[in-house]
Amino acid sequence: MLRRPIAPRINWQQQAIEYGFKFHTMYGQTYWDESAYYQFTLDQVERDIEAPTEEIHQMCLQVVDKVVHDEQLLRKFCIPQHKWDWVKASWQKKEPSLYSRLDLAYAGQGHAKLYENNADTPTSVYETGFWQWLWLQDNVDGGNLPRSSDQFNSLQEKLVQRFYQLKQSQPNAELHLSCCKDTEEDRGTVQYLADCATEAGISTQFVYIEDIGLGSNVNEGASKNVNASSKLCFTDNNNQVIDWLFKLYPWEFMFQEEYHPHLANSDCRFIEPAWKSIISNKALLPMLWKLFPNHPNLLPAFFEDELHLASDIPSLVKKPIFSREGANISIIKDQQEITASDGPYGEEGYIYQATHLLPKFFDQESNRTNYTLIGSWLVDDKAAGMSIREDTNRITQDMSRFLPHVIV
Repeated sequence: MLRRPIAPRINWQQQAIEYGFKFHTMYGQTYWDESAYYQFTLDQVERDIEAPTEEIHQMCLQVVDKVVHDEQLLRKFCIPQHKWDWVKASWQKKEPSLYSRLDLAYAGQGHAKLYENNADTPTSVYETGFWQWLWLQDNVDGGNLPRSSDQFNSLQEKLVQRFYQLKQSQPNAELHLSCCKDTEEDRGTVQYLADCATEAGISTQFVYIEDIGLGSNVNEGASKNVNASSKLCFTDNNNQVIDWLFKLYPWEFMFQEEYHPHLANSDCRFIEPAWKSIISNKALLPMLWKLFPNHPNLLPAFFEDELHLASDIPSLVKKPIFSREGANISIIKDQQEITASDGPYGEEGYIYQATHLLPKFFDQESNRTNYTLIGSWLVDDKAAGMSIREDTNRITQDMSRFLPHVIV
């Protein structure tokens, strides 16, 4: 695993605008960075990333099966009691999932270590599935990379294929896709997924999370105008029934919305399904360690009431159960906080994971040390691609730079 400098493509910013990649720079800071790339061997990818990703995913599914049948564990995962039966039913009905992303620490040798599972609302899918592949093609065509260069990247192909599979259960269903307002990155992510769904033959509509309302559902065979019927359902801002919803919005937030009592009673299908609220949750980490102790891809992890079990671990990472994008993470060594990130999480409680710092790569041109995180994607239980994020800080956050990768 090497970090190699490369000249950025001429006028790539204009190309990004043409392709809808409007968030390549955010708040005046570089997000997409093509001044360098990470180089892997095929063996590194297949042995140390691809195979463990699929194995860890299956381990996570075993955690779901255990948690949904145990009220004490559901409490530890902070799943609201009024949603226990619904989450369990979602799992037992095998409601289908679209995708997820595992965050891994890996330096090119040894075992990749799981940091967390972004199983509900993973972002950077556009950058991974399309934009870095276009970067590779342009640089191979321009002679800047060898013709034999490749990427661990079948993400877009697998997303389209998965959407096609999901369509089969309801061939004429329309898919609404949703995210919050004033989030250009989320809007771009949702648009990309809508494009993938459209390629699979699915009719799509967009609605902001803030514009989702409640209406009356229709009788079978009647008009979709919500005024024609009786049962409560979700509606978009055109007063149309939402039968099928992709939401780039976490389940723990959905469970707090005013309409949450109707989540279980509506006929709406959700992507991701409700059971994903368990494995997108940091409580997953101590549960994995309990079920698979000393697994080579796991780090020791503990609930707050189990810290006595970590007495021989000199440094721990404290993570809120619902933290996202590196918010409210702190590293504690010898009972002293040595670094921390801000954010709105923590009231729900914390878990503790043994410290395993990200690998460091020095950039001579900028004279800075970068900490590098690997995101390993899954679609329909299969490993599908890889994304690379780096930051000068030890904790990867929402503005950490995205760099492409190459297999040589």
